[in-house]
Amino acid sequence: MQHIASQDALRTSTDRLLEIAGGLDDEELGRLGSDLQAVSELLERQPGLRRTLSEATTPVDGRAQLIGNLLRGRIAEPASATVDTAIRQPWANGSDLREGIGRLGRTATFLRAERSGQLDDVEDQLFRFSRIVDATPELSLALDDPTTDPDARASLVERLLTGRAAPLTVELLTGLAQHPGGRSYAHGVHELVEQAAERKDKLVAVVQSAAELSDGQVDRLRSALQRIYHRDLVLHVAVEPNLLGGLRISVGDEVIDGSVAGRLDNLRRALAG
Repeated sequence: MQHIASQDALRTSTDRLLEIAGGLDDEELGRLGSDLQAVSELLERQPGLRRTLSEATTPVDGRAQLIGNLLRGRIAEPASATVDTAIRQPWANGSDLREGIGRLGRTATFLRAERSGQLDDVEDQLFRFSRIVDATPELSLALDDPTTDPDARASLVERLLTGRAAPLTVELLTGLAQHPGGRSYAHGVHELVEQAAERKDKLVAVVQSAAELSDGQVDRLRSALQRIYHRDLVLHVAVEPNLLGGLRISVGDEVIDGSVAGRLDNLRRALAG
């Protein structure tokens, strides 16, 4: 979500969600997440509706009344109140509105993980599964195939993860398989990793190393990156022998490539030019 207006709309809507969630038990929080996901899916199926609901020239109260009438009796009050706040925000376009409401639904799931003390494990499991997807082209193709039944995609993910990951991790990843929201599955999993880190008020740094790093090296690297970015970091280290040596570090969209393979690639490009 690149638009500043939509980012501000998401922050306001998230604040409202957190306020509402404070008074909910785990079962109600689970219902909130599933209700918001259902609204996001509705907007995905109805492009005309999401355009109308994000149109700046349509009066705010009119937009709120339209979606309120449409959803009445279909979702519980906590989700209805959250959607009402979201609809009243100035989203840049309908796609950002749909994506934002889906993200709010996932935030409710991360809150459940946070309450139960599972957030660190869920975030780590999401990252590990992202590595599996990245390294397995056949799996990526199966999960990105639009002709495959969404329930079949979800069933595939469930078979891979059941008994190997926390139920909340499975819930997030099967939900993404059913409703990828127009993005690749791999991209969606990376977004889940980043959102889990955001719940801990941290950035995600992915470090690819040609060899295993010691605990001391990881700690020093984390400290150095935190000084650079002035934020706490969730650091994930993956061994990639094809780097030949050195490190490749990704923080958000920024890549710091100090690997031997990266330097050789730069040299080849310079020679070719």
